[in-house]
Amino acid sequence: MATPVTLDRREGPYGEVVLRQRDGEHAGDRAHYEIIANGTFLMDTSDGRSERLLVDAAMDALPGERRQGAAVLIGGLGVGFSLAHATADPRWGHIAVAEREEAIIDWHRRGPLDAVSGAALADPRTVILHTDLVEYVRTSSDTYDALCLDIDNGPDWTVTEDNESLYSAEGLAACATRLNPGGILAVWSAQPSADFEGSLWNAGFSGVRTEEIPVARGVPDVVHLAVRPA
Repeated sequence: MATPVTLDRREGPYGEVVLRQRDGEHAGDRAHYEIIANGTFLMDTSDGRSERLLVDAAMDALPGERRQGAAVLIGGLGVGFSLAHATADPRWGHIAVAEREEAIIDWHRRGPLDAVSGAALADPRTVILHTDLVEYVRTSSDTYDALCLDIDNGPDWTVTEDNESLYSAEGLAACATRLNPGGILAVWSAQPSADFEGSLWNAGFSGVRTEEIPVARGVPDVVHLAVRPA
């Protein structure tokens, strides 16, 4: 792959965030965009299966009668695959996205990531919340039928230390309060975490399971799923 080119680099309250462009290996291949936070690769536009499965797994886990008009909170915006995929499904009635990095929101609204998310941002069901997800789930009174969380490389590999509290007993209890009874918590991870599964059970969730997402190399990505009891 070609050497990546830095398109934007910003220092914010949570550290450094960088948008890079990487050209395809062969002439005519489309360019891909990468987001790097505090030196840690977060995600890119080369695939998107993981982000799409995160949303689909949450919808599929809802009871049939709850799917039409369901409300979902996506955290965070990333490269926009989860948001774009959610807006492509007419069953979602309300789609909120919590993103704490102003730079990432800008790259979607006024930058190259508009190619991924432009139509989704214009969808009347979409609301962008410029807020820290961890703080939002603790302090908001909003409730949803599903939470689709993808702000780290997993519960065991967080981008910042502050995010670790999201996967603690207190953080998971806060997530449960943002869910309607019978709602679904879906958490993306770059690798399975048996400890996190145990934490979900201990926090009072039911139906805890892990879905694997095949990748080209290495350990499969996963989505951890859990149900807030009715």
